[in-house]
Amino acid sequence: MQGSGTLTLTTPGPREVRMTRVFDAPRRLVFAALSQAELLKRWFSGPPGWNLAVCEIDARQGGKYRYVWHGSNGEVMGMGGTIEEFVAPEFMVSSEKFDQPWYEGSATSRIELSETGGRTTLTLTVQYDSEQIRDAVLKFPMAQGVEMGYDNLAAWMASAEGEAALAQLG
Repeated sequence: MQGSGTLTLTTPGPREVRMTRVFDAPRRLVFAALSQAELLKRWFSGPPGWNLAVCEIDARQGGKYRYVWHGSNGEVMGMGGTIEEFVAPEFMVSSEKFDQPWYEGSATSRIELSETGGRTTLTLTVQYDSEQIRDAVLKFPMAQGVEMGYDNLAAWMASAEGEAALAQLG
């Protein structure tokens, strides 16, 4: 997996991974693309050869979400959780648990969006149950997968379809 090199990854605490990416799009479009199933389906496909077979999200505090990806060789990867906090278009906090035991326990993800001059900075902070789990996750190509997804999002937002979605948002 090779991404565009536009994702910044840090480990601000012993259990955290923080990933930051700037998009050439307004915050309301980025937030909508992260929280509306019909928009997620447009870009959240996973690595090449994978597709998003299940995309369900009840985008509100207390709502649930579920994603399942299918790979070209019959692989299946699923995850889901509960949205713990939801303040559109500023931030969303959710629990995260994969169907496959990629790591022990669960995680909490916080997505924060800030906009300056029509550009949006997305900061994703994932907190794991322990430093050992965080370090184990960092050995996987997790960051490359996130970066590829965000590359897909950037390309979709720059497309005619993304422009039309922005126009519909007002």
